[in-house]
Amino acid sequence: MRIEPLGSRVLVKIVEQEVRTPTGLIIPDTAKEKPQMGEVIAVGDDEEIKVKVGDKVLFAKYSGTEVTVDGEDYLILEDSDILARVHDQ
Repeated sequence: MRIEPLGSRVLVKIVEQEVRTPTGLIIPDTAKEKPQMGEVIAVGDDEEIKVKVGDKVLFAKYSGTEVTVDGEDYLILEDSDILARVHDQ
């Protein structure tokens, strides 16, 4: 299945956060915070969208619509829910 966002929406693949603390403690699923980082998979047709496919982004904690396709978790976000682009140093 293929998802194509419309308008000013962006499809983001959720990046799971680390399950260990820096001291080595394992964090159970029930104690994890909701992920806020992902990779842009597709963008809508609005020319105002400032991210492109492949960008890593931070988004608002409780934003978007969660969808699961072929066992993978995705979010469909409004472009205004994207807070920042993440660059590897």
